[in-house]
Amino acid sequence: LPLSLSHTGGGGGGREKNPSMATIVNTTEEEPMLAVVRSTAQLAWADAGPEVADPEVARLCAEAQQHLLAGRWLDMATLMLASADLLLLSPSAPDKAADLECILTVICNLVTMAGSEDEALEIAKLICAKLTHQPPADKPTLRIKVLFSLYNLLPSLSGKAMVYRKALEVAAAAAGKAAADCVVPTFKNIDAFVAYWGIGKPEQRELFLAITRILKDHKGMTKDYFKFLNKYLATFDGSAGDADAIAAAKEEAAAAIVEFVKSSDLYQCDLLDMPAVAQLEKDDKYQPVYELLKIFLTQRLESYLAFQTANSTLLQGYGLVHEDCITKMRLMSLLDLSGHCSGEIPYSAITKALEINDDVVEYWIVKAISSKILDCKVDQLNQLVIVRYSCPQDFLGPYYSVILSFLVNTCSEM
Repeated sequence: LPLSLSHTGGGGGGREKNPSMATIVNTTEEEPMLAVVRSTAQLAWADAGPEVADPEVARLCAEAQQHLLAGRWLDMATLMLASADLLLLSPSAPDKAADLECILTVICNLVTMAGSEDEALEIAKLICAKLTHQPPADKPTLRIKVLFSLYNLLPSLSGKAMVYRKALEVAAAAAGKAAADCVVPTFKNIDAFVAYWGIGKPEQRELFLAITRILKDHKGMTKDYFKFLNKYLATFDGSAGDADAIAAAKEEAAAAIVEFVKSSDLYQCDLLDMPAVAQLEKDDKYQPVYELLKIFLTQRLESYLAFQTANSTLLQGYGLVHEDCITKMRLMSLLDLSGHCSGEIPYSAITKALEINDDVVEYWIVKAISSKILDCKVDQLNQLVIVRYSCPQDFLGPYYSVILSFLVNTCSEM
């Protein structure tokens, strides 16, 4: 299970072993937390002159000393974050990401000092609030790295889940490739994360939605975007408890449909079986999009052409190219034919369904084979296509019972 998140830069561990400490404090025997408070206070008040700065630095250090001796780690976190904030706001503060990362890493280590998981979680919430309530473009990759360090230090699984969602929040707000690249590699383990954290459907829903917002504009991640849209939509089961939340999923449901229609690699999906998608059938805005999905999954080319004639502006508005839709619809029509034949498809049936001439039938057969949606051979003499296997358009449809029956029979024979 993914017990930790990886990143480069300042790491976790005990406060006495932080290898980056020497970059921001003098190499003395002073307690690292006090050294951070002193250093940040001195930098933050440097422009005020010694008459103002020295008393303020002394006051902050004395307050930090009291918190340290009393073991008031939540108060210490509040003080240290305030000092770090002063450093960020100070016009004379050096713009060194490594220094800031080390400061924040020492603050993150406070969760290991806490007397209980609840106190550690409260400290983590303070840190997350500080890191997420910054201008979106202000060092997002550094803030994500610090949040990953905090994740690794927290003992609470619910706390880990919260911190991870905050890292996604920073990446989404930054709207840049560098920030997204920090979190995208973790998405391949998301199912293991969810199981490890033990979070419920509402939390999963929030998580998957955050991921889709990061992937939406991330180049080369179209399949993953569609995958997480599906994960998000699948969290709605149509129960009474979902009534309010499911209405908010209409935009994502429509986006999933558009991604499916647009993709040249996807020929099967379970969208029609999802309550979050089914609600679009009676929605004034999205009903045409739902109708388009039904055409692609249950009808043939002639139905699409009629739809396009009446809804050409809508298709263009969603970025759907008519010629690409025709190509996909022909392959989907061929797939539908293969699912309703007795293992043989006459050329004449293909020409009629795909609205093509006889001389290009074999071209479309080869295209279907290369797209891995059809396994067949061609009987040119009798002008037949012999189907060995075809990809089901709706996996949870009639093919499910066939596969289940096959597995049961196989197990019984073992």
